[in-house]
Amino acid sequence: MSQVPQHRARKRFGQNFLRDSGIIGRIIRAIGPRDQDRLVEIGPGQGALTEPLLEATGKLEVIELDRDLIPGLRVKFFNYPQFEIHEGDALAFDFAALKGDGPALRVVGNLPYNISTPLIVHLLQAENAVADMHFMLQKEVVERLAAEPGGPDWGRLSVMAQYYCQVEQLFIVPPEAFVPRPKVDSAIVRLTPHAQIPHPADDTELLFALVKMAFGQRRKTLRNNFKGRVSAETLEDIGIDPGRRPQTLSVEEYVRIANRVACDDVAQGGES
Repeated sequence: MSQVPQHRARKRFGQNFLRDSGIIGRIIRAIGPRDQDRLVEIGPGQGALTEPLLEATGKLEVIELDRDLIPGLRVKFFNYPQFEIHEGDALAFDFAALKGDGPALRVVGNLPYNISTPLIVHLLQAENAVADMHFMLQKEVVERLAAEPGGPDWGRLSVMAQYYCQVEQLFIVPPEAFVPRPKVDSAIVRLTPHAQIPHPADDTELLFALVKMAFGQRRKTLRNNFKGRVSAETLEDIGIDPGRRPQTLSVEEYVRIANRVACDDVAQGGES
């Protein structure tokens, strides 16, 4: 098989190329690719994950922003007729359109640290388009995704991710597995969208706006952070102490607040 020409990692794209064959094998085993899968890799880089994924299934779609990498990928994988490259920014990519009427996408990737959080949010909001996601991320981001209420890592990202998905932190990847070496540890995370959302919000935009408001000042209470939007009386009426801090609330409790606010907004709109 042809080799991809050497490519200098670009800082503006947050590129760190995975080189450790043991880690690569462990990631592929965690993904467990199957012939019937619709696999999509974000940021294939020089093909470290691309090659074993293609060997496993014979077909793969990739999304790559760095146009200088694309010719090398075409050369390296020319003998796979079902290898398809989408040139563009994954943050603006329409994953629902890519899925179309076909099976839900299995999305994988070694994500640049600088876009990981907004990209995950973008994918989570592509409802019903994604079967699961396996990502290599900065370890701190994975810890926030997989956090539990009451802990120091529980925050806005935790609530958003766990509203949509089951989150599993799989294993740590040390800096020496990459070229160039990043300054932080990485980790592999599996995100599996719920077949049915356990605590559905009547208005998800309102839910996440309220979550953002709640975590605006983590050390302050809900009474302070929701001032002017959700009264202490409303919180008490639905069984939530307004003196609690935002990191102590579960996803279900945030949904309960949002659904009450949505109901009150409708009632007030009808009275006007």
